[in-house]
Amino acid sequence: MLLREIAHARAGDKGNISNISVFAYDPADYPLLERWLTADRVRQHLRALVHGEVQRYTLPGLGALNFVLQNALAGGVTRSLALDAHGKTLSSALLTLEIPEAERRFGTNAADADR
Repeated sequence: MLLREIAHARAGDKGNISNISVFAYDPADYPLLERWLTADRVRQHLRALVHGEVQRYTLPGLGALNFVLQNALAGGVTRSLALDAHGKTLSSALLTLEIPEAERRFGTNAADADR
């Protein structure tokens, strides 16, 4: 299942930093997001575009996770030669992250669900 099936994202950018917030459509899916959507997974998924640190902040009251991606916009919107170097492009790319369906069904690590 793709992340976009259980969540939506909003993004902003300032200079060479992108800020992406991911919101669960259903509050029941927030624990899955919190468990599965780590800073390391986001960094790995966007590794071709993000060349700095990724920090994650949890916002359980909003059912959201916020990610701050350093060195993510090829120098920033006004300095980059990229066609669309805005943070919203990265949020769309993040929503293509694959989440194992077993994670949602069983509420546990997919590897444990297979046992």
